[in-house]
Amino acid sequence: MDKTYQFIVNTHSRTGKAVHIWENLENILWSRNVSYQAHITEYAGHATDLAASLTQGDEDVYLITCGGDGTVNEVLNGIRDLSKVVFGYIPLGSANDFAKGLHLEGEPEEILIRMLDSTGEHAIDLGCVSWEGGSRRFCISAGAGIDAMVCRRALTSKLKVFLNHLHLGSLTYGFLTISSLFGAPFVNANVVTNDGRSLSMPKAIFSAAMNFPWEGGGVPMAPKASATDGKLSVCCVYGIPRLLCLFCFPFLLAGKHENIKGFDVVDATEIKVTFDKPMVVHADGEDCGDLREVTFMALPDALRMPMV
Repeated sequence: MDKTYQFIVNTHSRTGKAVHIWENLENILWSRNVSYQAHITEYAGHATDLAASLTQGDEDVYLITCGGDGTVNEVLNGIRDLSKVVFGYIPLGSANDFAKGLHLEGEPEEILIRMLDSTGEHAIDLGCVSWEGGSRRFCISAGAGIDAMVCRRALTSKLKVFLNHLHLGSLTYGFLTISSLFGAPFVNANVVTNDGRSLSMPKAIFSAAMNFPWEGGGVPMAPKASATDGKLSVCCVYGIPRLLCLFCFPFLLAGKHENIKGFDVVDATEIKVTFDKPMVVHADGEDCGDLREVTFMALPDALRMPMV
């Protein structure tokens, strides 16, 4: 069956540089006589609306997202039925943690060519964070606490724009984490898994539910996390004095934090986290609000992707 590829493209990615990359990609599509339609995002949340419109039928849709991690999350939360979608991805963002998790290497033009030539598919897990009155899918991570606060700040950060111009956008999250550390509220929390395990978190700093090992521009929160094991790996950080956190930060960046007191990684298919005060919550960097209770759930084999 001939394919018609549906492209959702965020030309504002990479501080606007993505528009030139998309021109190169279209030249490849034209030269190969590929049947496709392009849908350019125009506002925050537009990718979600586009994905909902493109997936409202009963037939399979070959949907390719061109943008950063935030664009991917928007698209995933617009898809009506994941089982009807073959999801391709061409990274055009600054952090590109989704591409890193997929081990997706090469320039965007190379990735597109491999995708067009692909004859096979594979499936990866997704995650879902839910709370009273709402939920959101995620592909990389969801979390509550300082990591979510950093994501909130990054959405409007002038520092991120500046570093993107220097091709150093992945450093944004590290700088914002350090600057947020001393102003963030530490609260008490409790973690309960679906199989009955529990963890008390006095002076909780954050809980990050990881589908891939990395978030925030390559920080290995859960180095052993896998998007093919049907579970999430939740990195729980608590009870560490603020000043000591600065000394622990290099170990976190190096993925050597799991044996440090106050760092616990819990693997489970479902994890409920309850705080005694509202904490900022994110899903793939998208702000979910200030919440006291969230549940992180794995969605095994939820996303079909072409072999590239």
